[in-house]
Amino acid sequence: MTEKKRKEDWAEKMIIELFNSRSEKAIAMCQNKYGRLAYSVSYNILHSNEDAEECVSDAMLGLWNSIPPKQPNSLSAYLCSLVRNISLNKYHYNHAEKRNGEFDLVLDELDEIISNDDWSKELSEGEITDVINIFLSELKERDRVVFVRRYYYSDSTPDIASAMGESEGAIAMRLSRLRAKLRKRLTKEGIYI
Repeated sequence: MTEKKRKEDWAEKMIIELFNSRSEKAIAMCQNKYGRLAYSVSYNILHSNEDAEECVSDAMLGLWNSIPPKQPNSLSAYLCSLVRNISLNKYHYNHAEKRNGEFDLVLDELDEIISNDDWSKELSEGEITDVINIFLSELKERDRVVFVRRYYYSDSTPDIASAMGESEGAIAMRLSRLRAKLRKRLTKEGIYI
């Protein structure tokens, strides 16, 4: 483990400990350390500064209300999960009849794999999550990063291409292949298209 990683882990544990002791410093420190990341996740879904800021604020309140009793292994992942869920709810509320370019493209791409109506009735949401987590764990690191950036953080293909040092076409092809692999894996597990 690198020194930088040790310092990040220590800082995260410190913030969780502040939440556990109900210190209001916890929110300020969390906002300082992870606020930009949380905002980015929300903005990529909502494309609205005001809505993204509101969702981050709601997620911080969610942290305050859930720690304790929850003790997340990764505070940043837990915060991103909270802000993503809040942002998705806000998105659905705001866009019941409208289209939102990039996020709708992400949903359309995932709909190619499988729609909610297609989930096998015998499988619980947790079992489906387990299948997807195993699929992700079996991918090469670069593929996993590209997949998560696109389908979890809703990053645009050009942004991913820039960050990964690849062309947009290469990223689009990689995403297409990853969707095909996931479709095959889900079918193998009895989750039919």
